[in-house]
Amino acid sequence: MTMRMRTRASVTAGVGAFAAGLLLTGAAGAQAAAAGLPYAVTPYVNVNVRSGPSSQTGITGHVTAGDPRGASCWTHGETIRDNGYVNDVWVRLAEGYVSAVYLKGDQFGGLPASATC
Repeated sequence: MTMRMRTRASVTAGVGAFAAGLLLTGAAGAQAAAAGLPYAVTPYVNVNVRSGPSSQTGITGHVTAGDPRGASCWTHGETIRDNGYVNDVWVRLAEGYVSAVYLKGDQFGGLPASATC
């Protein structure tokens, strides 16, 4: 399994609770709950949402940097190398998949390691 090669101190400080288990609060929690999804993720850059866990699949939407989205699970897919990170984990949102490379948090985008699809 490929993991992120480095972490961001500013991100990891606030993500420990997400990585340890389910914690939904504020706008991110409200958005995830409204979508009927158990987790919340937030991209740190604008990102495309894909129909599958690969950059070769169709774009089903976009998420703006800082805009929280509900998420259901994570899976392995295409390895993405960008912004100093390398990872093959993709997080499933209601509208499709996003590479965890673009999400705040750990190598699983802040989802628990057990939240596999």
